Amino acid sequence: MSTPAGSPRTLGLVVLSGPYQHQSADTALRFVRAALARGHRVSRVFFYADGVHVANRLAVVPADDRDLQRAWSTLASEHGVDLAVCVAAALRRGVIDAAEAARHGRDADNLAPGFRITGLGALAEMVRDADRVVVLGGGG
Repeated sequence: MSTPAGSPRTLGLVVLSGPYQHQSADTALRFVRAALARGHRVSRVFFYADGVHVANRLAVVPADDRDLQRAWSTLASEHGVDLAVCVAAALRRGVIDAAEAARHGRDADNLAPGFRITGLGALAEMVRDADRVVVLGGGG
């Protein structure tokens, strides 16, 4: 896809690190907000590897710290950004929605509002359809 310089772009992001092990989830959130403010479209944010921990609604954040899960959920609600969570990475890390909980015989779910469990096909679609894809995290 080719977009003239200066015109709005369709962006996709991949978040690879958990919310408190690395700044990538926080940086991604600020990047998405800035992109939307400049008129760009953010087609999807794909949470993969330890990045899936951002979608855990049961994480308790100290009062003096930032609540990234809530901030991402608010962003999805206010701007319609698709927050996709890799199903394989999520299940390995105990992040699960109601459907997967039932399928795997678990008695609870913990996927935060605004996030959805999906497969790697959603990542492939995002890469195919976006003008630019930004990958954040993965470093130690």
